[in-house]
Amino acid sequence: MFLEFFSKITREKIIIKKIKTQKPGLYFYLIFPIAISFLLTFGFSRLFSHLFPNLFLVVSGVHVHHFAYGFLVLAVSGYLALLFDEPKAKYFISLLYGFGLGLALDEFGMWLRLRDDEPVRWGYDGFLIFFGIIFLIISAKPGIKMLKILWPFKKA
Repeated sequence: MFLEFFSKITREKIIIKKIKTQKPGLYFYLIFPIAISFLLTFGFSRLFSHLFPNLFLVVSGVHVHHFAYGFLVLAVSGYLALLFDEPKAKYFISLLYGFGLGLALDEFGMWLRLRDDEPVRWGYDGFLIFFGIIFLIISAKPGIKMLKILWPFKKA
């Protein structure tokens, strides 16, 4: 019991030390929340765009695409990353970054002039989802470990 408690404290100290000293291993822990929020946002926005293609924001007669929101979210997350150094803040900022990345990359197919009914569009989407899942799998163990340390879940 004592050794298990000591082991947990040591792991927490190592991760928190990495976070505070900005060691290269920290960013490996943050890939997990980025991958999760990217995959959820990208998947939802693809589905939403496919089901409701005529639902969008128009400002002064201009169709505002959701990559504009994505770039705004990416800019805000970059600024917040410069301001905050706390471990929980880094985790939230990485979630925000993945959200913005999902919105921006969903519309990247439009820049390449891909239509939703083209097989190339499905290949592009599949490529992004495949690599998102690869990053999620690679970073799952350290990402979940970091999540448990930052927000400990107590068993009832």
